[in-house]
Amino acid sequence: MNNRDSSPDANRDPISGAPGSHPVGVAAGGTAGALAGAAVGSLFGPIGTLVGGGIGAVGGAAGGKSLAERVDPTAEVEYWRQDAGNREYYQANRDFDRDYAPAYRMGTEYRNESGRREWNEAEPQLQQRWNEARGDSSLDWDTARPAVQDAYARTDRTYSAYEDTDQHYSKQYDKTDYYSDGFGFDDYRSAYRYGTQARTSRPQASWSPQTESELERGWEQAKGESRLGWQDAKAAVKDAWHRVEERMPGDADRDGR
Repeated sequence: MNNRDSSPDANRDPISGAPGSHPVGVAAGGTAGALAGAAVGSLFGPIGTLVGGGIGAVGGAAGGKSLAERVDPTAEVEYWRQDAGNREYYQANRDFDRDYAPAYRMGTEYRNESGRREWNEAEPQLQQRWNEARGDSSLDWDTARPAVQDAYARTDRTYSAYEDTDQHYSKQYDKTDYYSDGFGFDDYRSAYRYGTQARTSRPQASWSPQTESELERGWEQAKGESRLGWQDAKAAVKDAWHRVEERMPGDADRDGR
């Protein structure tokens, strides 16, 4: 495992509780074939929160239907509350809670319910749903569409990223130098997901003593049913953090900078 410690950055941190944060959930899911041909940049962009059952089988999400673990629509709305202003389509004179929050929520919930579909297949159903259930939102479909699509794409990326992490580490977790006898993959899965989520949410971050301290503070909330304490989980979290870091686009020398 790599040991690349450097000074911390000042980006918003989903673990430390800085503005725009939301809790890190523990979950799995996604479609077994979703990763084929996926661009690394698409797969490891910022991902969201999944909540529900603490244990999910690798590749067992069956298209996202009947999941015990699902992307949390409430947490996703809070993410978009902070990020929507950076989107070209966002109109600042609109009321976020009345107009945009229902669109972001619908995109998230549709992906939870329907599984992975190409956008051109999903859009007609989403348009019909929006026209029937937009509530008090002042957005017509053409105005709401990019927000719905953003939420749908982020939710799909969340499932895919966690599935990628699960599939990678389930084959090798017990061969690492930090593996401890008596623990299974159900214990380590939470640590790998935690490292994956933390690094994708902080695109300019570095692993540092401050980063480690922040992640330690969030571990009890993030661990779900894992039996690992922080000292047992730390190396696995760091391993997943650096795996994401090394695969990010533009990192030609694979040093995470």
